[in-house]
Amino acid sequence: MKIKVVHTLCGREVFVQQILQTGGHCPWDGKPFEKDYTALLAEALAAAEDAGSVLENALEKIAGMNPAMRFEESSLIQPIQRWVDELKAANTTPALDRV
Repeated sequence: MKIKVVHTLCGREVFVQQILQTGGHCPWDGKPFEKDYTALLAEALAAAEDAGSVLENALEKIAGMNPAMRFEESSLIQPIQRWVDELKAANTTPALDRV
């Protein structure tokens, strides 16, 4: 799984791998995504991407078995959606307003 984010300062799309390669900074404008916790943010982004890949691979294996079960979609999506919504709410200010 490749996670893509938008840097709210420059408005450009960035993949997590690019953030890791630049040490937690935007590859386009060089500014840190989080000035005080750059390394910690990069570590958490890498963990999120790895966890997403693990989940994706596990679900692919389960689907390939064609088991006699139906997943409750909300049990997979709601815990993640909560944090995605919180991240969206924290970054609703347009980039130009923050300059």
